[in-house]
Amino acid sequence: MDIRRLFFKIRGYTPIPLMLVLIYQSDMNFKFSIIGAILALVGEYIRLNGVRAAGGRTRTRNVGAKELCTWGIFAHTRNPLYIGNALIYIGMVFFAGGRWLLPLMLLVFVYILFQYGLIISLEEETLTNIFGAEYAKYKANVPRLWPRLKPWNSGVQPKFLSNRKLLRTERSTLSVFVIFALAVILKEWLNVRW
Repeated sequence: MDIRRLFFKIRGYTPIPLMLVLIYQSDMNFKFSIIGAILALVGEYIRLNGVRAAGGRTRTRNVGAKELCTWGIFAHTRNPLYIGNALIYIGMVFFAGGRWLLPLMLLVFVYILFQYGLIISLEEETLTNIFGAEYAKYKANVPRLWPRLKPWNSGVQPKFLSNRKLLRTERSTLSVFVIFALAVILKEWLNVRW
Protein backbone atom coordinates (compact mmCIF):
# COMPACT_ATOMS: atom_id res chain seq x y z
CA MET A 1 0.00 0.00 0.00
CA ASP A 2 1.20 3.49 -0.85
CA ILE A 3 2.09 5.19 2.48
CA ARG A 4 0.52 8.39 1.15
CA ARG A 5 -2.87 6.64 0.90
CA LEU A 6 -2.50 5.31 4.43
CA PHE A 7 -1.80 8.81 5.79
CA PHE A 8 -4.72 10.18 3.78
CA LYS A 9 -7.11 7.60 5.26
CA ILE A 10 -5.98 8.13 8.87
CA ARG A 11 -5.44 11.91 8.66
CA GLY A 12 -8.31 12.59 11.05
CA TYR A 13 -6.86 10.31 13.74
CA THR A 14 -3.15 11.13 13.67
CA PRO A 15 -3.47 14.31 15.80
CA ILE A 16 -4.97 12.33 18.72
CA PRO A 17 -1.60 11.34 20.28
CA LEU A 18 -0.46 14.96 20.02
CA MET A 19 -3.62 16.13 21.79
CA LEU A 20 -3.17 13.60 24.58
CA VAL A 21 0.46 14.69 25.08
CA LEU A 22 -0.61 18.33 25.12
CA ILE A 23 -3.30 17.68 27.71
CA TYR A 24 -0.88 15.64 29.81
CA GLN A 25 1.89 18.27 29.81
CA SER A 26 -0.37 21.34 29.80
CA ASP A 27 0.42 24.20 32.12
CA MET A 28 -1.70 27.09 30.93
CA ASN A 29 -0.26 30.55 30.61
CA PHE A 30 -2.83 33.28 30.02
CA LYS A 31 -0.93 35.02 27.18
CA PHE A 32 -0.08 31.77 25.40
CA SER A 33 -3.63 30.48 25.83
CA ILE A 34 -5.08 33.63 24.24
CA ILE A 35 -2.60 33.37 21.34
CA GLY A 36 -3.48 29.69 20.97
CA ALA A 37 -7.22 30.32 20.99
CA ILE A 38 -6.84 33.04 18.35
CA LEU A 39 -4.67 30.81 16.12
CA ALA A 40 -7.13 27.91 16.47
CA LEU A 41 -10.10 30.17 15.68
CA VAL A 42 -8.35 31.58 12.61
CA GLY A 43 -7.56 28.01 11.53
CA GLU A 44 -11.18 26.97 12.00
CA TYR A 45 -12.37 30.05 10.09
CA ILE A 46 -10.15 29.02 7.17
CA ARG A 47 -11.45 25.44 7.40
CA LEU A 48 -15.07 26.63 7.48
CA ASN A 49 -14.52 28.65 4.32
CA GLY A 50 -12.87 25.65 2.65
CA VAL A 51 -15.64 23.24 3.63
CA ARG A 52 -18.28 25.82 2.63
CA ALA A 53 -16.78 25.86 -0.89
CA ALA A 54 -15.80 22.19 -1.30
CA GLY A 55 -18.71 20.66 0.59
CA GLY A 56 -18.92 17.39 2.45
CA ARG A 57 -16.62 15.62 0.01
CA THR A 58 -13.69 16.87 2.11
CA ARG A 59 -14.56 14.17 4.67
CA THR A 60 -14.00 11.25 2.31
CA ARG A 61 -11.55 8.40 2.89
CA ASN A 62 -10.88 8.11 -0.84
CA VAL A 63 -8.63 10.47 -2.78
CA GLY A 64 -10.26 12.21 -5.73
CA ALA A 65 -13.12 14.48 -6.66
CA LYS A 66 -16.06 14.58 -9.02
CA GLU A 67 -15.52 18.27 -9.57
CA LEU A 68 -12.50 20.54 -9.21
CA CYS A 69 -13.23 23.20 -6.57
CA THR A 70 -11.61 26.45 -7.75
CA TRP A 71 -13.88 29.03 -6.10
CA GLY A 72 -14.11 30.64 -2.67
CA ILE A 73 -10.98 30.19 -0.58
CA PHE A 74 -9.74 27.62 -3.13
CA ALA A 75 -9.22 30.55 -5.52
CA HIS A 76 -6.53 31.80 -3.10
CA THR A 77 -4.78 28.54 -2.17
CA ARG A 78 -5.14 24.92 -3.28
CA ASN A 79 -4.96 23.54 0.28
CA PRO A 80 -6.90 25.78 2.68
CA LEU A 81 -8.05 22.88 4.87
CA TYR A 82 -4.46 21.86 5.63
CA ILE A 83 -3.50 25.47 6.35
CA GLY A 84 -6.47 25.67 8.72
CA ASN A 85 -5.50 22.39 10.38
CA ALA A 86 -1.90 23.55 10.83
CA LEU A 87 -3.08 26.74 12.56
CA ILE A 88 -5.43 24.74 14.78
CA TYR A 89 -2.62 22.36 15.84
CA ILE A 90 -0.21 25.22 16.50
CA GLY A 91 -2.98 26.99 18.41
CA MET A 92 -3.51 23.88 20.53
CA VAL A 93 0.18 23.83 21.47
CA PHE A 94 0.06 27.48 22.54
CA PHE A 95 -3.27 26.99 24.33
CA ALA A 96 -1.84 24.17 26.45
CA GLY A 97 1.32 26.19 27.21
CA GLY A 98 3.82 24.58 29.53
CA ARG A 99 7.55 24.09 29.55
CA TRP A 100 7.36 21.72 26.58
CA LEU A 101 6.01 24.43 24.27
CA LEU A 102 9.04 24.69 21.95
CA PRO A 103 9.78 20.95 21.59
CA LEU A 104 6.10 20.26 20.95
CA MET A 105 5.97 23.08 18.41
CA LEU A 106 8.87 21.45 16.56
CA LEU A 107 7.09 18.09 16.71
CA VAL A 108 3.93 19.65 15.27
CA PHE A 109 5.89 21.27 12.42
CA VAL A 110 7.59 17.97 11.56
CA TYR A 111 4.22 16.20 11.68
CA ILE A 112 2.60 18.83 9.44
CA LEU A 113 5.43 18.81 6.91
CA PHE A 114 5.69 15.03 6.77
CA GLN A 115 2.03 13.99 6.74
CA TYR A 116 0.62 16.86 4.73
CA GLY A 117 3.53 16.74 2.29
CA LEU A 118 2.70 13.10 1.53
CA ILE A 119 -1.04 13.73 1.33
CA ILE A 120 -0.73 16.79 -0.89
CA SER A 121 1.56 14.96 -3.33
CA LEU A 122 -0.99 12.12 -3.56
CA GLU A 123 -3.91 14.51 -4.06
CA GLU A 124 -2.05 16.47 -6.75
CA GLU A 125 -1.14 13.29 -8.59
CA THR A 126 -4.73 12.02 -8.40
CA LEU A 127 -6.28 15.34 -9.48
CA THR A 128 -3.84 15.57 -12.39
CA ASN A 129 -4.95 12.11 -13.53
CA ILE A 130 -8.65 12.99 -13.18
CA PHE A 131 -8.75 16.56 -14.48
CA GLY A 132 -5.61 16.81 -16.65
CA ALA A 133 -5.25 20.23 -18.30
CA GLU A 134 -7.95 21.79 -16.12
CA TYR A 135 -5.96 20.95 -12.97
CA ALA A 136 -2.68 21.98 -14.60
CA LYS A 137 -4.19 25.42 -15.30
CA TYR A 138 -5.43 25.65 -11.72
CA LYS A 139 -1.98 24.66 -10.36
CA ALA A 140 -0.34 27.28 -12.57
CA ASN A 141 -2.58 30.04 -11.19
CA VAL A 142 -3.19 29.15 -7.54
CA PRO A 143 -0.35 28.45 -5.06
CA ARG A 144 -0.14 25.14 -3.21
CA LEU A 145 -0.06 26.71 0.27
CA TRP A 146 0.88 30.39 0.51
CA PRO A 147 -2.35 32.20 -0.45
CA ARG A 148 -2.50 34.69 -3.28
CA LEU A 149 -4.13 37.97 -2.28
CA LYS A 150 -6.40 38.38 -5.30
CA PRO A 151 -8.58 35.34 -5.99
CA TRP A 152 -8.05 33.54 -9.26
CA ASN A 153 -11.10 33.58 -11.49
CA SER A 154 -11.51 30.16 -13.06
CA GLY A 155 -14.78 31.16 -14.71
CA VAL A 156 -16.61 28.38 -12.86
CA GLN A 157 -19.89 29.21 -11.15
CA PRO A 158 -19.27 28.91 -7.38
CA LYS A 159 -21.37 26.60 -5.21
CA PHE A 160 -21.45 26.96 -1.43
CA LEU A 161 -22.94 24.89 1.40
CA SER A 162 -25.70 26.36 3.52
CA ASN A 163 -24.75 27.25 7.09
CA ARG A 164 -26.71 24.26 8.42
CA LYS A 165 -24.90 21.76 6.15
CA LEU A 166 -21.59 23.49 6.83
CA LEU A 167 -21.90 23.10 10.60
CA ARG A 168 -23.09 19.50 10.26
CA THR A 169 -20.12 18.68 8.03
CA GLU A 170 -17.57 20.45 10.23
CA ARG A 171 -18.95 19.46 13.65
CA SER A 172 -16.28 16.84 14.35
CA THR A 173 -13.41 19.32 13.94
CA LEU A 174 -15.24 21.89 16.07
CA SER A 175 -16.00 19.27 18.72
CA VAL A 176 -12.41 18.07 18.92
CA PHE A 177 -11.03 21.52 19.71
CA VAL A 178 -13.79 22.26 22.25
CA ILE A 179 -13.16 18.92 24.03
CA PHE A 180 -9.40 19.55 23.96
CA ALA A 181 -9.79 23.08 25.36
CA LEU A 182 -12.17 21.90 28.08
CA ALA A 183 -9.78 19.08 29.08
CA VAL A 184 -6.85 21.52 29.38
CA ILE A 185 -8.95 24.04 31.32
CA LEU A 186 -10.34 21.32 33.61
CA LYS A 187 -6.84 20.00 34.29
CA GLU A 188 -5.67 23.52 35.11
CA TRP A 189 -8.71 24.22 37.28
CA LEU A 190 -8.26 21.00 39.22
CA ASN A 191 -4.51 21.65 39.24
CA VAL A 192 -3.90 18.05 38.29
CA ARG A 193 -0.22 17.09 38.10
CA TRP A 194 0.11 13.62 36.66
